[in-house]
Amino acid sequence: MSTAPEVTASPTARTAATSIAAIRPGRIVAIDALRGFDMFWLAGGQQIVRALPAGEPGGWVGVLQGQFEHATWAGFTFYDLIFPLFLFLIGCSIPFALRRRRERSESNASIYRHIALRVALMVVIGMTINGNLLTFDRSKFQLSYSVLQMLAYGYAVAAILYLNFSLRIRLWWCALSLVLYWALETFVPVPGHEIGVYAAGRNFGDWFNAIVLGDLRGPWQIGWIVEGALAHSATAMLGVFAGEMLQAESTPARRLRWFAILGLGGLLAGWLWSLQYPIVKTRWTSSYVLFAGGWSFLLLALFYWATDLRGWRRWAFPFVVIGSNSIVAYVIACHFMPSFQHVSNRLLGGLGRHLDAFGPVLVAMGSAVVVWVFLYWLYRTKVFVRL
Repeated sequence: MSTAPEVTASPTARTAATSIAAIRPGRIVAIDALRGFDMFWLAGGQQIVRALPAGEPGGWVGVLQGQFEHATWAGFTFYDLIFPLFLFLIGCSIPFALRRRRERSESNASIYRHIALRVALMVVIGMTINGNLLTFDRSKFQLSYSVLQMLAYGYAVAAILYLNFSLRIRLWWCALSLVLYWALETFVPVPGHEIGVYAAGRNFGDWFNAIVLGDLRGPWQIGWIVEGALAHSATAMLGVFAGEMLQAESTPARRLRWFAILGLGGLLAGWLWSLQYPIVKTRWTSSYVLFAGGWSFLLLALFYWATDLRGWRRWAFPFVVIGSNSIVAYVIACHFMPSFQHVSNRLLGGLGRHLDAFGPVLVAMGSAVVVWVFLYWLYRTKVFVRL
């Protein structure tokens, strides 16, 4: 979904690049690989986990499957990380993509047209997923909350900030946006409700959405207008900061150290804040931004250490294939996964019937492979859908 960054690789990464000829030595493999790791769980991985036999109550399978359900309100699971990690990686690519455009001497007007077109395409595709756009029925049309709409929202704000303001100002903006969002949710009274009550329909963001959109909200009663402008864009800005660190003239070890420090710091700050302001994915609370951002930095550190510092790239190649066409992987996960599951069932369903409770696991694994083979075909034919 985001533009693939290219910078000069470290000597270690250049030496190891020959292990996978398809990956150019100048790429920061960690970003493509981590993006693919993130999308894998939507386009095959979660289906495999959910198909596992339940086993004993309280057993490891149940615990694992619980990590692939969103927290009902306050709390945090692995599944709650997929969305913010994707947005973090979009932000991570902004410095690379916009720097290349400026190096080509593109005008500001041309760059802003590119940003506007990218945002529009993400919003439209998002509306096909959650907004009933493909019904072509105006009575069913909804300006509903969509992952792609929120990605577009966060990307637009972060890109404009990156183009127009210094690092110091952007750091201040990111911090103040989280504080402002917390203050609005905590101290601004909502008609008919007490202040400082963090519950669905009782906070400022939900009330503001209802005032502005009314029935166009559809089933998604989420305060995404304020949430997107402040919290989602802050998540994207965390990614921008990571991208700038990857661009900066520094040693790989120093970058890795900073990723680890920021990751652990984000986890600690998010947890401490959650003691008063809960971690809530469905409202993208400021504590959630920091907690998810902490995990995003730590995962980037892990992938960067393994692929770009140590040069261990063969294991990452399947994720690179997915990450190179992440928008296609996401659309497949949202629109076409049943079709790929049908293909897998036709190929493996007969064998699966002889595996009893593990038959659905085989079919789910088969559908993940079918999706990957399709994405690999796009990769080999150099077809990359990037907005």
